[in-house]
Amino acid sequence: MDEIWMRIVEHMSDRVTGPMKFRLILQPVMASIFAIIAGLNDAKLGKPPYFWGLFTNSGHRREMLRDGWKSVGKVFVLAMVLDIVFQIRVLGTVYPGEVIIVAFLLAIVPYLLLRGLVTRVMR
Repeated sequence: MDEIWMRIVEHMSDRVTGPMKFRLILQPVMASIFAIIAGLNDAKLGKPPYFWGLFTNSGHRREMLRDGWKSVGKVFVLAMVLDIVFQIRVLGTVYPGEVIIVAFLLAIVPYLLLRGLVTRVMR
């Protein structure tokens, strides 16, 4: 198990310095743009901040998740595709767990952090 974590850490550091490192900036920026647009719409409609609402508003959780996925899903899929290309090009193989971790960090995390923050600020 320790070897797996060491490999993941090593491969993550390769992504920062290796080819295609532009995506480490581009994908969070894209997710942030979608989060800002959605957060502005949420504020306009009087909806609760997104991330907070996912935990506290269980009646609308499914609708909120669907709305969030519609906004950031394409960026998430693009992050997965680009990471697969990176892995094939640099590592010569594909590690699916790493693909999901990287896509989550580059697309979902910035989206979750910013959408609710924009909603709070705009209220």
